[in-house]
Amino acid sequence: MKVLDSLQAEVKKIIKNDPAHDFEHIMRVYKNAQKICKKEKANEKLVLSAALLHDIISYPKSDKRSKMSSIESAKKSQSMLKKYDFSDEEIQIISDAIRDHSFSQKKIPDTMEGKILQDADRLDALGAIGIARVFATSGSLKRPFYNIDDPFCKKRNPDDNIWAVDHFFKKLLTLESLMNTKSGKLEAKKRTGILKKFLKQLKDEI
Repeated sequence: MKVLDSLQAEVKKIIKNDPAHDFEHIMRVYKNAQKICKKEKANEKLVLSAALLHDIISYPKSDKRSKMSSIESAKKSQSMLKKYDFSDEEIQIISDAIRDHSFSQKKIPDTMEGKILQDADRLDALGAIGIARVFATSGSLKRPFYNIDDPFCKKRNPDDNIWAVDHFFKKLLTLESLMNTKSGKLEAKKRTGILKKFLKQLKDEI
């Protein structure tokens, strides 16, 4: 679709996020969304537009505004979409999907378009790429890999503001149960298996 090509080119020019939320992340979420759209009944144009714009504003995890990223991305998406051939209703569906997709917002989107975007984004937090993103983010924040006394949170609550591996227990291993779509759940199960294998191997090594 021509509009998606134009949006993609615009996003690529202006996005300057950290490696975990960069243009490559956006395109992986886009591809995840495409795959889910083929199996679920949703408007592909709206879902993929939302995927392209979902992290148009992404504050670093260390920034106090971090939890506002999806809300501000939703607002900015509205002004960007007005340049294209979208109805007011379509712009609202896209911006609502962006606003509600974030894990930190703790929301289940109302529309199928929103549910698919949320699933597509969460899939990129799992599997091999999910592991890479954890350590990219933790490295930039100078966090140690793990708590040497209890690396796998057996006797304590995970604190991913301090240790990288805690993020698996605080968030990543919970995502499979939070997926909205059948196809999202199937892929999440597969990718969660990769996380569990990694943690098992890590346990053997330390």
